[in-house]
Amino acid sequence: MSEGDLERLEEGGLEVFEIAGTIKWFDVAKGYGFIVPDNGLQDVLLHVTCLRAGGYQTAYEGARIHCQVLKRPKGMQAFRILSMDESTAIHPSLLPQRTHVQVTPESDWERVMVKWFNRVRGFGFLSKGEGTPDIFVHMETLRRFGFTELRPGQTVLVRWGMGSKGHMAAELRPDGSSTGIASSH
Repeated sequence: MSEGDLERLEEGGLEVFEIAGTIKWFDVAKGYGFIVPDNGLQDVLLHVTCLRAGGYQTAYEGARIHCQVLKRPKGMQAFRILSMDESTAIHPSLLPQRTHVQVTPESDWERVMVKWFNRVRGFGFLSKGEGTPDIFVHMETLRRFGFTELRPGQTVLVRWGMGSKGHMAAELRPDGSSTGIASSH
């Protein structure tokens, strides 16, 4: 079926369309994002459960997606991913930040432990060890470097700098020696 074709199926009284489009944005912390269909229809909700059912952990902005969509009273929602092409995607670290959190890295990469992190509050703290200042880490920094969450006791690599909250994480990456990293890659 070509991109412009819409196939209407009856499934439990709901209309099901087949669309192709581009990922507008997807936030792993929120568990959803939106698709801009090629055919000019309204944006389509893409929920994390649909992604996972299709074998994906996240959807990068700019990626091409082909999926089946349910027409619901509140709008359209992706139902089944048929294919996703990430070759046109923009990596989260290259996207403009959605918040005012801006920190310039001043340190080399350091292995740190997650002291605590609260997704609802959108931040947490990392520790270089007893007697050292904690490093503030914002959810936006996690998102930009492909992490879905951090768990207490988990180790990660960080480059930090001085910011409005004191020591602040500027860049993160998985600690290859740790098995508990929650990364979307």
